[in-house]
Amino acid sequence: MAYVDGFVIAVPKGNIEKYKELARKCAPIWKEYGATDCIECIGDDTPYGKLTSFPRAVQATEDEVVVFSWIVYPSKAVRDDVNAKVMEDDRLKAMMADTPFDAKRMIVGGFTPFLGL
Repeated sequence: MAYVDGFVIAVPKGNIEKYKELARKCAPIWKEYGATDCIECIGDDTPYGKLTSFPRAVQATEDEVVVFSWIVYPSKAVRDDVNAKVMEDDRLKAMMADTPFDAKRMIVGGFTPFLGL
């Protein structure tokens, strides 16, 4: 059964192109190790909610954009294996040395799909 890692981050508006470039370079690394798909979405309708919202969850400021992304794997076991390999990959380590967003505010989680995929 498929498995999905989901991410929500706040990216400064001035770093969106830098983030897109990073994502385009990172996706092939995940796929090389076994991920089946990488999806990246730039928020364009993410209102700041009174109690909860995507921007509130990542403490986004007015000069930041919410990015919602997910990576699909054939199974949780494959995901665990892929992530272990990716975290040791020197290409990724070099790229992550200068991330265009505050990784401390990133929300990440693993999910088992029950509809679709």
